[in-house]
Amino acid sequence: MQLAKWSQWVVIVLALAVPTAAARAQQAPRGQSTSRTQTFKSAGDSSDTGSEFGAAASKADISIADALKANRSVPWSIVLGLTLLTLLPALLLSMTPMVRLLVVFHFLRQALGTQTAPSNQVLMGLALMMTWFLMQPVMVQVEQTAVAPYSAGTISGTEAIERGMAPVKQYMLRYAREKDLAVFASAGMASQPRTKDDLPMQVVVPAYILSELKAGFEIGAILFLPFLLVDLVVASVTTSVGMMQLPPVVISTPLKILLFVMVDGWHLLAAELIKSF
Repeated sequence: MQLAKWSQWVVIVLALAVPTAAARAQQAPRGQSTSRTQTFKSAGDSSDTGSEFGAAASKADISIADALKANRSVPWSIVLGLTLLTLLPALLLSMTPMVRLLVVFHFLRQALGTQTAPSNQVLMGLALMMTWFLMQPVMVQVEQTAVAPYSAGTISGTEAIERGMAPVKQYMLRYAREKDLAVFASAGMASQPRTKDDLPMQVVVPAYILSELKAGFEIGAILFLPFLLVDLVVASVTTSVGMMQLPPVVISTPLKILLFVMVDGWHLLAAELIKSF
C-alpha cells in the first residue's frame, strides 16, 4: 500500500514539473532575444557615441592645427628663445667684447696681488655691463633688421636668424686680424673667398676669439709694468735694510692698491677699454 502511495506521488510531481519546465523553456528564448536586442541597441548606441567622439576629436585636431597655423610665430618664438637662452653664455664669450674685458680684469687682479678681490662675480658683472654698453649699436641693428620683422610676421625664423647674424658678423670682422682669418679660412675652406664678407661664421668666430685674446694679453702686459716696478722697488728696499724675513708682498700689495686708487685706476681702465673698441 505504501509503495502504491509513493508511486502516485511521484506521478503527480512529474505531471506538475513537466509543464513548468516546458513553460520555462518557451520563455527562455524570448528573454534571450530580448537581452540580445538590448545588447545590440547598447552596441549601436556606443558606436554612435564613438563616432561622435571621433568627429569631435577630428574637429579639435583641425582647430588646433588652424590655431598653430594662424599663430605660427608663437611656437617658433618659444623655440628660438629657449635656444638663445641655452647658447647665451657661449655667445657672450665668443662673439662679444667680454673675452677681452675678462682677460684684462683678471690680469689687473693678478698685478695688484689681490687674489680674490674683486671677486669673480664682480668682475663678471662689470664685464657684462660693459659688453652690453659696447654692443648697443649692434643690438639696435639686430632689432631693426631681424627681431622687429619677425615679430610682425613678415619674415620666417630662418631668415630672421640670418639677418640677425649679419651685424654681429660685421662687428667681429672689424676686430679680427687678417692672419687669424687666413689661418681658419685656409684650414676650413676649399676655395679662398674674395672678400671678408664671404667668410662663414665658423671661420670668423674663432679668428675673432684669438684676436680678442691677443688684445687682452697686450693690455694686461701693459698693466703689469707699473705694479712690477713697485714690486722691484719694495724688494730692493727690504733687502737693503736687512728685512730678509719679511715677504715683500706684505708691503708691496698695500702700496699697489694705494697707487691704483690715487690715479683713479678703474676710471682710466674703463675709459681706455671703451676707446679700444
